[in-house]
Amino acid sequence: MDSNGIGLEEAIAALPLIAILRGVDPREVEDIGAALVEAGFRIIEVPLNSPDPFRSIEILAARFGDRALIGGGTVMTADRARRVSGAGGRLVVMPHSDPEVIRAAKSGGAWCLPGVATPTEGFAALTAGADGLKLFPAEGIPPAIVKAWKAVFPAAVPLFPVGGIAPEHMALYVAAGAAGFGIGSALYRPGITAGEIGPKAAAFVAAWRAIGN
Repeated sequence: MDSNGIGLEEAIAALPLIAILRGVDPREVEDIGAALVEAGFRIIEVPLNSPDPFRSIEILAARFGDRALIGGGTVMTADRARRVSGAGGRLVVMPHSDPEVIRAAKSGGAWCLPGVATPTEGFAALTAGADGLKLFPAEGIPPAIVKAWKAVFPAAVPLFPVGGIAPEHMALYVAAGAAGFGIGSALYRPGITAGEIGPKAAAFVAAWRAIGN
C-alpha cells in the first residue's frame, strides 16, 4: 500500500489501542489528539456520527498523520468510506462487515477493520480484503471465544475487541489472543477536555505495558 505516514502494522507494534472519539467536535479535536499522541496512542478513530466528522479527520490527519494512523469509524456505506480517504483518513472501521464497504476502503488506500461477531462474518470480511477484525460488541465475545477464534483464523490476522473495554479487562483478552483494543467511552466522552483525557489515556497505556507488551 502506498503510504505517506504510519501504517497499521507499525501502529500496532507501537501501541495497538484505538482511541474512539465518538462525539468529538472539530473545535477541540486537535487538543484531544495531541493529548492522546503524547500519551502514546498511535491509532485514532473519529466515528462518523460525530459532529462534522470529516473535518475532524482532516484536522487530525494534517497534524498527526506522520505519527498516528487517523481514520473514521461507524462507516456504514461505500461512499462514506471513500469520504474518509478523501479527508486524509487512512483507516476505516465499521460496525458491520459489508464487503462493498470493505472494498471501497481498500480501493481508497485505507486499512480496514470491519466489525464481526461470528467466524462466518470474519472469514467473509477477510475474503473481501479486511486487514484485521473488530470483535463487536466485546461484551458478547468474552476471552474464551477469542481463544477459540484464534485457533481457526490465520495467525497474522489481528483481532480487536471493542465495546466495554476497561484497563482491567485487557490482560485476559490478550492471553486469549487479542492483538489490541478499541476504546470508547472509558477513554473519551463528549465534553471531556484534553487535560482530562490525558490521564485516562496514560492509564490504558500503563495497563497495556503492564501486560508485558
